Amino acid sequence: MADVEVGANSEMGDRAGTPPSISPQGIYDSQQEAGGARIPEVAAALSGVSKVFGGVIALAHADFSLYRGEVVALLGENGAGKSTCVKMLAGVHRPDTGSVRIGDEDIVLRSPQDALARGLAVMHQHPGLFPDLTIAENIAIGHMPRTALHTLDRTRIDSEAARLLKIVGLDAPPDRLLGLLRSSEQQLVEIARALSVNAKVLIMDEPTASLSRGEVEKLFAVVDDLKRQGVAMMFVGHRMEEVYRIADRIVVLRDGRQVGEGPVATIDPDTAVQLMIGRELQNLHPSLSPPGQDEILRVEGLCRQGVFADVSFGLRKGQILGFGGLVGAGRTEVARVLFGIDRASAGHIVLDGREITFASASEAMKAGIAYVSEDRLGQSLVMDFSILDNAALSVLPQTTRNGLVSRDKTLDLVAHPLERMRLRFSSYDQPVRTLSGGNQQKVVLAKWLATGPRVLILDEPTQGIDINAKSEVHALIADLARQGMAIILISSDMSELLGMCHDVAVFREGHLSTIMPRELATQEAVLLAATDAGAARPVISEPDMPLPRISGAAESREPLAEYAIEDSAAIVAARRDPATNPRPAGRHWLLGRELGLLAAILAVIIPAALINPRMLQLANIETVGMDLALLMIASAGMMLVMITRNIDLSVASVIGLSAYMAADSLRLFPHMPVALAVMIACLVGAGCGLANGLVVAYGRVPSIVVTLGTLSLYRGVNSLIAGGRQISSEQVPQSWLDMTGAHVLGVPGILVLAALVMAALAFLLKRSSTGRELFAVGSNPDGASLIGIRRERLVLMAFIASGLLAGLDGALWASRYAVVDARVAYGYELTVVAAVVVGGTAIRGGVGTITGVILGALLLLAIQNGLTLVRVNPLWLQGVYGLVIVLAIALDAFVSRRATRTVTHRAAQQGPDRKQTPLASSSLPTSAQIGAVS
Repeated sequence: MADVEVGANSEMGDRAGTPPSISPQGIYDSQQEAGGARIPEVAAALSGVSKVFGGVIALAHADFSLYRGEVVALLGENGAGKSTCVKMLAGVHRPDTGSVRIGDEDIVLRSPQDALARGLAVMHQHPGLFPDLTIAENIAIGHMPRTALHTLDRTRIDSEAARLLKIVGLDAPPDRLLGLLRSSEQQLVEIARALSVNAKVLIMDEPTASLSRGEVEKLFAVVDDLKRQGVAMMFVGHRMEEVYRIADRIVVLRDGRQVGEGPVATIDPDTAVQLMIGRELQNLHPSLSPPGQDEILRVEGLCRQGVFADVSFGLRKGQILGFGGLVGAGRTEVARVLFGIDRASAGHIVLDGREITFASASEAMKAGIAYVSEDRLGQSLVMDFSILDNAALSVLPQTTRNGLVSRDKTLDLVAHPLERMRLRFSSYDQPVRTLSGGNQQKVVLAKWLATGPRVLILDEPTQGIDINAKSEVHALIADLARQGMAIILISSDMSELLGMCHDVAVFREGHLSTIMPRELATQEAVLLAATDAGAARPVISEPDMPLPRISGAAESREPLAEYAIEDSAAIVAARRDPATNPRPAGRHWLLGRELGLLAAILAVIIPAALINPRMLQLANIETVGMDLALLMIASAGMMLVMITRNIDLSVASVIGLSAYMAADSLRLFPHMPVALAVMIACLVGAGCGLANGLVVAYGRVPSIVVTLGTLSLYRGVNSLIAGGRQISSEQVPQSWLDMTGAHVLGVPGILVLAALVMAALAFLLKRSSTGRELFAVGSNPDGASLIGIRRERLVLMAFIASGLLAGLDGALWASRYAVVDARVAYGYELTVVAAVVVGGTAIRGGVGTITGVILGALLLLAIQNGLTLVRVNPLWLQGVYGLVIVLAIALDAFVSRRATRTVTHRAAQQGPDRKQTPLASSSLPTSAQIGAVS
């Protein structure tokens, strides 16, 4: 194999003390010229690609290919241009110069959906998943299989999801809500989704950032299978041992420029690091000072039912105690109890010789404990806040003067911790979202250091940051330990765990397996302790041994035609596994939000009926039923809009305008068919919805601003058209009035119509791909865009549907109440919004059910009717009305939390890896036990 060409006049080679640049020409041209082995087929390539954002050069020149059956590792610091390359191939961005190639053809990828259709699948750095959808729906979203009737094939969706979950090693039922999973488990779902499209090119943007060592090995086994099938892959990561474990070729970027390319055999890790940062990196793991003798924290027999049991360890001043083990083994769960987020069911926590219990995180903070969560974006930072504001979040009460936040006091509290981080920034007022991942993590550390903790718990502190920033964070951790801070370091990065800790506590299946000192902690010893001791010993690469290579087409350079495209043994086993054809789990209706609503409805109806029996008379029930029909239809439209994280405050004005236009048309043309008048009302409503939706979706104006304006606009148009006129029952045909007065099998026709509308919407939301995508847009708008869901179009559709239903409601309103003027449905928008929110639709989007809307509307009307019948003073009516709504929401939230805890607890107890064997004793492991393990 030829040597990699060195550019003598390269940018780096011109400067003394910097490593030479490696030519992107690589070795393959040399092979071809020398008559070497045949070059594999090019699956995709970036050809001379550049990209500029707002005058900032994100990518100056990228020119490399992805070959079938090969893994290319794309390396570089944060901001080097890696994500830009990923998004070029994903169809998110288009190059300013150069081109994206698929095979031998230059193409233009207009959207992520376009890229997916051409066989390019992407696993993004921050999973674009949807917490309010099920695991199976997350895997299939964007390419959901359908039946012959064009409805979603739920059986295929669930069975395929179960098969893929088996392959990636995630033990969870396909119908579980994704939001119930940990972040690392969600990453496995992201992997399963990428595998679901049978892509020709798979791009992995830091897929292992939140995975344990065992999960990483499962992923790499899947990658090995895909290589044998001829899939081209690009791996973006910061863990060098993983890069050299999985990659065949390396491409290095720095400051938006491609500075090196070559096979892994020709670029050793030190050279790769030098290429990335432009200088030699002295030490990734700093030297550690010996810990003190004073014990700060002791944990004895700590348990949390169904999660972990019998955990005991001590933590001394200046000690860094590592928590290792598989994700889900109990590491983070123990940390959450120590920080007061969760409560222990048994055991003792002793701080400075005094036993303590924490009822909340704030109590733990006051005691001197700080916890840096593994979810930097979701739990540690407010991305739109400034650096200064984020750093002050943990000490906010101390930054006020006379009840107002003082910038001077804020700076006094957080300036020193921020300076200690050596941030790269322009101003403390800079939004934290504009920082690199490494600098964001430094802000998180500064935030907690501002509290002056004595015990610092770090959960995956270097997850997703580049190698240079990782080195800086490690230096900070070592410096904190030298100053006497006791630190618990939870990490899935084996090199970090072994290089940064005085001792390593290994967890397995909810108990502490062993604690080993640094000199005895090896990769093999930790892995054996984290898994069953009797299992086959894993093959571990020692630092002084050659790293294992994965065989494949890229290494042998043989024609891909000779490779059989077949399933691996793991995939075959997964296909045959009974779990791949699961029975629908079936969600018990009493565990849902509806229980709280039903209880609240009964709490209103029963006392009211006892006081006034007219509550249950047929005439009153029919009246309430007709009012319910009108409220349900309008509320269903509002729910569609709210699912997408928007709101339509103009709904009542649209109802009023539609009602008047329909009635006025019949006044002017008495012989007009009733159906045509209804159609006019629906068209008026749809037109109003279209106007709202265009401004919100494509004008990107907040919906509350838009619809607050159109609320007055549509009402004003109605007043101008009406001109003060009122249309009475004598001015419209009798057939118009009979439309809502008719009965079907004794049931008011208007209620039957409303029931049909609600059933159709429930079916579409549950059984159509558009319905599920609507929930996806509300659950994670950015994630929806990343996988090619047209967010703007769906938001527009939701507003049009809301307007259409409001128009239909206007026609029914005009028919039912006969007298129509410009004040029809005045103030009704508040009732509609209340019905939707009480029905369980989340204002944040992504959550809502038709059943909930029906029950929410029924609750409001039951309250109104019941209070009227028991002759409550009208002055008290609104107060009682609001109180019952608040109680209903509180009860609903309580039941939802109980249901979530029940599901999570059951999952923890029924996991296949959780064995019914006694957990470890509370005593700490002996030196003999440690020696036996190592």
